[in-house]
Amino acid sequence: MAAHKRLNRDELISTALAVADSEGLEAVTIRRVAQQHDVTPMALYRHFPDKDGLFDAVTERLLTDVRVPEPDERPWHEQMNDLLSGFLAALRPHPNAAGLVITRIFASEPGLVVTERTLALLSAAGLPVEQGAQTAGQALCSLVTLVITEPGRSNPALDPESREEAVSAKKASLLDLSPDRYPHVVAAADALLSCASNDAYYRRGVDMIVAGMRGTAQDALAAEAATG
Repeated sequence: MAAHKRLNRDELISTALAVADSEGLEAVTIRRVAQQHDVTPMALYRHFPDKDGLFDAVTERLLTDVRVPEPDERPWHEQMNDLLSGFLAALRPHPNAAGLVITRIFASEPGLVVTERTLALLSAAGLPVEQGAQTAGQALCSLVTLVITEPGRSNPALDPESREEAVSAKKASLLDLSPDRYPHVVAAADALLSCASNDAYYRRGVDMIVAGMRGTAQDALAAEAATG
């Protein structure tokens, strides 16, 4: 391998993300990315201090794709819906890497921009700083979880035939449950393991999160009024 081959940092990040997409995050290593570019692992240390630094760069790439709408005159919750939908749109194509965002969102400018906008909208809703911060963190983590746990999402470590067999086995185990004791689980076996509409799944998730935010804001305003 050519140790001094000229490398493009953006291409290295794209390679790491592609490996995560196809094989899972555990497959992403400095050595693996170096092999993909026909260089020694040492060549990558000019761009990333270690694997953790590579993951930071992958996270920044994901967050760079988030479309953050400009503030407008609509109610805060409508703007929040757009913001969270944009966040999901950036993560949905990369479910295997999405979990990186939870612990690395403050490590890059794009992540700070998303966080700032979320906090600003919650402040406009009337939430105090501490409650707004907790609500924002819980909401963003919930969005990542939506992506990671999307029903029917395949395990990248399995070949197509094995994936189908795994899903069939899970469905069979649910259908074998007692319909007297678990009537709703048995009836929902298909829906629990796959999405009839992925778009509807994500719209519902965002609507539920924003509805929860609105309820939290209303409770905060009521508490303030009661003590005022």
